[in-house]
Formats: sequence, structure tokens, C-alpha cells
Amino acid sequence: MNLKNTFDNRKKNYRMHHSDPKLIPFMLEHMISWMPQVPREYIVLSIGTDRSTGDSLGPLVGSFIAEKKLKHISIYGTLDNPVHATNLTEYINSIEATYHHPFIIAIDACLGKATSVGQIIAGKGAIKPGAALNKLLPPIGDIHITGVVNISGFMEYSVLQNTRLNLVMAMARSIAELLNELDQRLTFRKTSPAIITQGSNSSII
Repeated sequence: MNLKNTFDNRKKNYRMHHSDPKLIPFMLEHMISWMPQVPREYIVLSIGTDRSTGDSLGPLVGSFIAEKKLKHISIYGTLDNPVHATNLTEYINSIEATYHHPFIIAIDACLGKATSVGQIIAGKGAIKPGAALNKLLPPIGDIHITGVVNISGFMEYSVLQNTRLNLVMAMARSIAELLNELDQRLTFRKTSPAIITQGSNSSII
């Protein structure tokens, strides 16, 4: 869960409501412009937990895009194998050990103003997971996509627990479709495994 969602043109952050029909083409063109000129191994790191409705945006996105079987993007963080506060560092270490100079797209939920709820934000640079709940976690991502799932400023943990699942599902589907379109524009094949699952030799849970 990431709290910071303020628009900052200098950082090239863009936001639109998840139901806006122009969301996919608008965000896609900006994301394409942020991708590296030399192809790299592309990773989607979807952060969050299915134990909290508001914080389930990331795992939902991960599961939705896993169903689409992307050709060029590897996926970390699904409902079956979520990436959250207690295992994020382990997953980051695993990515660094598995891939050579990966390009990471970080996905997370965030809280914001009442007028911002339902917006999807895409931007350059890393996000700081856990900021809304004052958790000290490493920043992650070459670019990021966050979704404003509810209002910030008071009892954030309770707010996340009482977020409407319908909203989070709709936002997750929009982000998944955006990533699917992005995958079709990329040219560098992903390194196997495409979806990281819990294995008998893995310390990640």
C-alpha cells in the first residue's frame, strides 16, 4: 500500500479514472515512452495482500494478467502467491538473482483525496510500499502504476479493510488490460519462470 499519489508533472505522473474509455490508449503511449530503448527483461511486481480488500489491488492485477499468459512480461504477486510486507525483500532478492538488469513495473494500491478515489496513476520511478501504514519497506520499480482505492488521512488500516471490492476489481481489470496491451508492444522475450509460485526449494512464502 502506497500513500503518495500527488500529481507531479516534473516526474511525469499521469492519472485518469479507471472507467475513462481513453485510459488504455493514453496511459499506454506514456508507458511506452518510458520503456528502455535497449530491450530488457520486463517484470511486473504486484504488491499487496488478499487479506485486505483495499490492499488486494496488486494481487488481483497479478492474477488477471497471469490468465492472459503474457509473452514478454514475467509476473510476481498474485492471489495465490502475493507479494506483501513480510516477503517483499525476499522477492526483490529473487528477482535480482534471476534476471540480468530487469526493468520492473511496480503495482500497488494507494489512498488519496475523496475526489481521487477510482483513479489510476502511472509514473516514472519507484514507489514506497507500505507508506500508508508507516511500514519501512524498500522502494521498488523503474516505473509504477498505483490505484487510489479509498480516502486517506484517518485510520488507514480500517479504511483499507472497508474498501469496496467492486471498485478494486474494476480497477484491477483496467490495469491488467493496460499491461496486456503493453506486453503486445514489447519485443524482448521473458525469462522463465513467467509466474513465480511457491516451490519446494524456495524460501519465499
